[in-house]
Amino acid sequence: MSRVFRVFFGAMVIPLAVLLFAQWPLRDWLQDYSLLANDMAQILFALYMAVAVTTATRSNSHLAIAGSRIASAGPVRKWRLVLNFLCLAPWAVLILWVAVPQMWDSVKSLEHFGETFTPGYFFIRVALVLLAALALCDGMLRLVKNLRQAP
Repeated sequence: MSRVFRVFFGAMVIPLAVLLFAQWPLRDWLQDYSLLANDMAQILFALYMAVAVTTATRSNSHLAIAGSRIASAGPVRKWRLVLNFLCLAPWAVLILWVAVPQMWDSVKSLEHFGETFTPGYFFIRVALVLLAALALCDGMLRLVKNLRQAP
């Protein structure tokens, strides 16, 4: 499953780069659509980051994981996972507690971007909730998996 996410979200980088690059020619040559390209790039970036951070952590390619692999072994690793989860869980629960009602209101009203009034801002709110939920689930899975392993 992680490979599917890596391939899909890796391919998402190309349209994101194209949209970000296209803003300047659109603004300078056509004098139009640059804000729309920016809005679409924001949506893609928010969804990309919501899943990419957790995917990088799960595949052990995130920078924080790479540094912790060197420093932890045996019982130190289990304590590190417990402490990491104790730091992660309150943050994720707080984000979910605050952002879920705002996300529902945003989705129900199909919230627009402030400058262009194009719909789609609600995707950014959905991405925030997705990021917090994926981080919390990943933290719980890592903790349970490593606490179940025999010493």
